[in-house]
Amino acid sequence: MSSPLSKFFTGVGVKRLSRVEIESNSSNQHEFNGINEFRTIFGSEKRKFTTKFIYLSDDEDKTLESDGFMTWYDARENHPFRTEFRLYYSSNEVISSAGINDLVVVGKTGENQLAIIVAPQFSTAEKQLLWLFGMAEAASKFVVKDLTSDKKDIGFAGRYILSSLGMEQDETAPDYLEELLKRFGRKFPTTKDFSEYARSTVKDVSPVDAPDETLMAWLEREELLFKTLEKVIVKEQLKLGFGADGTDVEEFIKLSLSIQNRRKARAGFSFENNLAVLFNSNKIHYSHGAVTERNNKPDFVFPGIKYYHDATFDTELLTMLGLKTTAKDRWRQVLSEAARIPNKHLITLEPAISRNQTEEMRANNLQLVIPSPLFVTYTRDQQSQLLTLRDFIEMINGKQKQYSATPLLF
Repeated sequence: MSSPLSKFFTGVGVKRLSRVEIESNSSNQHEFNGINEFRTIFGSEKRKFTTKFIYLSDDEDKTLESDGFMTWYDARENHPFRTEFRLYYSSNEVISSAGINDLVVVGKTGENQLAIIVAPQFSTAEKQLLWLFGMAEAASKFVVKDLTSDKKDIGFAGRYILSSLGMEQDETAPDYLEELLKRFGRKFPTTKDFSEYARSTVKDVSPVDAPDETLMAWLEREELLFKTLEKVIVKEQLKLGFGADGTDVEEFIKLSLSIQNRRKARAGFSFENNLAVLFNSNKIHYSHGAVTERNNKPDFVFPGIKYYHDATFDTELLTMLGLKTTAKDRWRQVLSEAARIPNKHLITLEPAISRNQTEEMRANNLQLVIPSPLFVTYTRDQQSQLLTLRDFIEMINGKQKQYSATPLLF
């Protein structure tokens, strides 16, 4: 199923915030400047939009959401010759938290609905938004795009970014539903079993010849199939209601949180499961989730934890690979996970990580591994510093040729 940007936004405007737009001690106008181009998507009549305000931070704990409204109007409506359009926003904590030169996106998400998204300057969130809307940079005036005729599929990276905004397309695979219910019934199977089934439905891939493309195909298929089964299971739970009278709010919140937590946990375990299968297919020796110092458990240690704890084994032949479906500020967690290995590796599905972040990773001797289909979201300079999954596998195979070992798959 195609996922064009027009399914989520019919038009957007992107710019950098100025002092007068956000600081109450500078102005009480609560208006965005440089908005004339919005006439192409808002028209000339006065309009009021219900609005979702989102502050998208690299630190998930600092992400904010507020509900409010925006008003589009001509301040010179009664003047016979002049027009002066304004875009007014209601007070909200998102704009109050914004800084000068932060990125702001004004997106039309429905006939009378807007999303206002703010991302800090130089952040990964900012870079992801610029990539999503096809802009290399932003200036002090809005650049406005009409997206109504946009039919290009946004792909995995686009869906990933929209998911961080709470915007997910209701995609399912009805052709697989009968088989899913036959295999698993109306309950969630283990992630390992589900990953195995999902892989079996993907044809024309090669873990050895095309590991990057194969990994992404497996992950995307598994997510699609999971949503197909999840929809059936959750619908039945919703029909039962919540609590004794069917309207218990706490029970509803408990279900909602369990759904979100299951999705996050499943994505991480799926990533691990499929990587392990790829490594096995390429006859790579490794340990998965084994303990190093201070009870740390790096995701993968090559050629195995036995060799890691052998003081006589050449440190140059040891490799650690951390795994994060979402990197942002969480990448620092892997730095302390294997003290014997000074130069660490991290594989992530995060698209368009900011230059600041990738440079900081390099300064901390962390090599980023990115599946090649996501390279397009990075600048050329960044791409030259990244490893594909194929590159990583070839590096490990090169080290394996320098020693004799037996597979340690645990």
